[in-house]
Amino acid sequence: MKRLTNKATKIQIRHNRIRAKISGTPDMPRLCVYKSNTSVYGQIIDDSKGITLAAYSADKCKGKNFVEKSLNAGKELAKLAIEKGVSKVVFDRGGFIYTGKVKAFADGAREGGLKF
Repeated sequence: MKRLTNKATKIQIRHNRIRAKISGTPDMPRLCVYKSNTSVYGQIIDDSKGITLAAYSADKCKGKNFVEKSLNAGKELAKLAIEKGVSKVVFDRGGFIYTGKVKAFADGAREGGLKF
């Protein structure tokens, strides 16, 4: 029987495969990225305690286009993380392909000072 898959289920399958391999610890929390039609959201999560240390979205940033807003959001999230004492993270692309907005968010976080 053929399995019915659409874009959302493919993303969920990839996300589950990624999450089986990575996890956030107090030393290296997880930088989780979610992309919707309107924005890109990022959170830094300590999975051992189940708490979010910092969060930021591209809605709050200025930029000419969506990719620029994502880049600036990554920089701002990195600033928030460094204020909380986090400098190393594990990157979780959330099942999304590492191009465009997700890549810009990750590059912005690296420029902001996070290491992953």
